[in-house]
Amino acid sequence: MATIDRQTPTLALAHALAAAGRGLPVFPLSATKLPALRSPHRGEQPSAHCRGECGLPGHGVHDATTDPAAVRALFAAAPRATGYGIACGRAPHRLIGIDLDVDPAYGSDAAGALRQLALQHLFTIPPTVTVLTPSGGRHLWLTGPADATVPNSAGRLAPGIDIRGTGGYLVGPGSVTAHGRYRLAPGTAHLTPAPCPRALLRLLTPPSGRAPRTGTSPASGTTSGPATGSGAPANAARRGEGLIQFVLAAHEGQRNTRLFWAACRAYEHGFGDALADGLTAAAVRTGLPEHEARAAIASAARLTSGRGEEHDGAA
Repeated sequence: MATIDRQTPTLALAHALAAAGRGLPVFPLSATKLPALRSPHRGEQPSAHCRGECGLPGHGVHDATTDPAAVRALFAAAPRATGYGIACGRAPHRLIGIDLDVDPAYGSDAAGALRQLALQHLFTIPPTVTVLTPSGGRHLWLTGPADATVPNSAGRLAPGIDIRGTGGYLVGPGSVTAHGRYRLAPGTAHLTPAPCPRALLRLLTPPSGRAPRTGTSPASGTTSGPATGSGAPANAARRGEGLIQFVLAAHEGQRNTRLFWAACRAYEHGFGDALADGLTAAAVRTGLPEHEARAAIASAARLTSGRGEEHDGAA
């Protein structure tokens, strides 16, 4: 557990100023990870909702700024601040925070759940800024496009994975809380936040009232086979042919991943067993050993049946 002493507020300000200098909007936090400044509207009617329009500090994430003078003023008004928050969803970075927990109550760690999602939807988390939390978890920093609004969520993507988007904030590295210090993971201090993979962004911003197209390749955003939604042809053979072609197009390093994704789609739509031999033959043609292909398909069958085992085969 990190020690909170007289120098902690000074160091928190220094870290916050450094972050603001990199274009990250910041504001002071207390040792509880909550905003350090009390609302100037406490005691007023709930309808008196203000996001800083009054010009006074004390509006939490809405106080966040990149202006050094304004940052100093906020910390001067919060002399006991021990850390700082970074507002997500704000220009220029439009930060998206992927909060991975390690609570054993989830049955498996959140990092493993994210790897499973990556295998299912064919995306890779690029090297990016990573912050280690006092509890043993980590925050991955990604950036989003200007035309996408990522909502905050807790456990919606998978158990143990929380998302910090527009209106949310991340505890900045160098902050000290009652449970310890937040720090940059080794090897990531020189990095800048990486763009959020398109397939992951689609999971974070599901279109309202519209089912996703499972015939779309999450890796490239291009259609790899017939859509399997309600407007798709009912012919399973035709749908299966699209998945087989998707596997046949795999290059070395993505054969296992493409096969697993295709098998998941086939089992989700009820013709996995019928397509297993065809998928196996296609994978073998790309150079994947037959036993690895069968193992990947079996793993997809277990996953989609609800048992949820993680596929960890080598590519």
